[in-house]
Amino acid sequence: MSKYTLGLDFGTESARALLVDVATGEIAATAVEAYPDGVIDEHLPGSAAPLPPDWALQNPSDWLAVMERTTQAALRQSGVAAAEVIGIGLDFTACTVLPTSADGAPFHTQAAYRARPHAWAKLWKHHAAQPQADRVNALAAARGDAWPRRYGGKISSEWLIPKALQLLEEDPELYAAADCIVEAADWVVWQLTGVLARNACAAGYKGTWHKSAGYLPADFLAALHPDLAGLYASKVAGPVVAPGARVGGLSAAWAARLGLAAGTPVAAGIIDAHAAAPGGGVTGPGVMFMIMGTSTCHMLMSPQEVLVEGIAGVVEDGIVPGLFGYEAGQAGAGDIFAWFVEQSTPPAYHQEAEQRGVSLHDVLAERAARQRPGQSGLLALDWWNGNRSVLVDAELSGLLIGATLATRPEEIYRALIEATAFGTRLIIEAFTGQGVAVESIVAGGGLAKNPFLMQIYADVTGRELAVAGSPQPSALGAAMLGATAAGPAGGGYATLAEAAGSMAPPPAQRYRPIAAHRPAYDVLYAEYRRLYDTFGRGENDVMKTLRRLRRA
Repeated sequence: MSKYTLGLDFGTESARALLVDVATGEIAATAVEAYPDGVIDEHLPGSAAPLPPDWALQNPSDWLAVMERTTQAALRQSGVAAAEVIGIGLDFTACTVLPTSADGAPFHTQAAYRARPHAWAKLWKHHAAQPQADRVNALAAARGDAWPRRYGGKISSEWLIPKALQLLEEDPELYAAADCIVEAADWVVWQLTGVLARNACAAGYKGTWHKSAGYLPADFLAALHPDLAGLYASKVAGPVVAPGARVGGLSAAWAARLGLAAGTPVAAGIIDAHAAAPGGGVTGPGVMFMIMGTSTCHMLMSPQEVLVEGIAGVVEDGIVPGLFGYEAGQAGAGDIFAWFVEQSTPPAYHQEAEQRGVSLHDVLAERAARQRPGQSGLLALDWWNGNRSVLVDAELSGLLIGATLATRPEEIYRALIEATAFGTRLIIEAFTGQGVAVESIVAGGGLAKNPFLMQIYADVTGRELAVAGSPQPSALGAAMLGATAAGPAGGGYATLAEAAGSMAPPPAQRYRPIAAHRPAYDVLYAEYRRLYDTFGRGENDVMKTLRRLRRA
């Protein structure tokens, strides 16, 4: 009898169920469905009252309903029997959190709280807690605390503490009533098994947990708000376990709803981007995995903890048990290219794309590929959405220099791609310059499917880039967690590395640097570094001045 694991991939807009053969990694079936209420950022379901700016909520009931339907659909498509599914793993966006009662019931399902925005889950991109995040950062700086260095020096509204503090200050009654404030990944596992455990990935990268030091001390929380002092002791209580650890068995009720066997092992979850690393075959030190989409997340593992400049986090057991997982990132990548295509491409290019039946990206990439590095005379800073690593400054903005009346759209398009490649090179050098090895690079995500872009990245970094073989590395990584939770006795694997060794497909493509392109890119990169420091490290704050004027 073949054995399979179920990988559940909870994204921002939809969720995916993936059934995977444990022995080979072959995908037996996949099913995807959008959340009925989507991202709730205008008004609560059933209400016409507008939400304040920068709110982004979700309906946790959607997660369960979509999980149920996609799992059943994947089982139907594949013909896999319940007894053949040996484990369940999941990944989720983070920090996506919700308040619950002691038994895990979310407050948005209770009539007394349903009309109150704080009763719903705050999605990772809920940015209305930025004032609270600023106060956290200011307090840590005033105290001289060292812990922010694990997160590049500051945290944002996406973290757990700002969201909890916003809940406390804006709806103190609901905060007092909440027995738990829990990450979405941990809540779903709790629903499936009846056991609450906190996964080390979300706890470390978004909850400020440290394997040796634990959570932040109560006196720090009390300095933010006296009633916040017990946050970690009570509302975020529970064991912290590594991704892939067996949390419990599937309850009889959920087994019936999903069409699986009661007692099926359920693994502790992981953040969606981080799941892509094992899904791409990366489970050991020295291999950087880049998940490349609208933005880029760079993940790297090492046996040592080094507080590298500008990292988004370093967490022991954060990705693979036994190693320190590092995260860095670029706040804009694919969304920068999309902005240019949507806002700045002349009608003639649209007509060509329509006549040829290709995308505008294809037209621009084909034209840009005819240029040599440096031929356009353009250079850009890739800060259209701020800078995540290494400057950790959301107030920065984009820059294009060298334009003339002869500048063509494809030249700007290429310069923007080159700028994101320069940003990745700088992140790599930040790691290697501080003793954290980057021996090879694997990429996944939508942008990794673009040969023109990937070749530029190889040329700029001077490194070979491999493209992950799985088109769904996050969902596959989640399935690997399920195989690890099952363990050898259950037909799975003892470690995540063993699971990836058997279940991850080989690279789909490799890109090697073109030697003739390196000299020009080294010159451009040196100038990129000069611009980076000039506009990013306080010598010239014109970008922030312009933002202030726009807001005024």
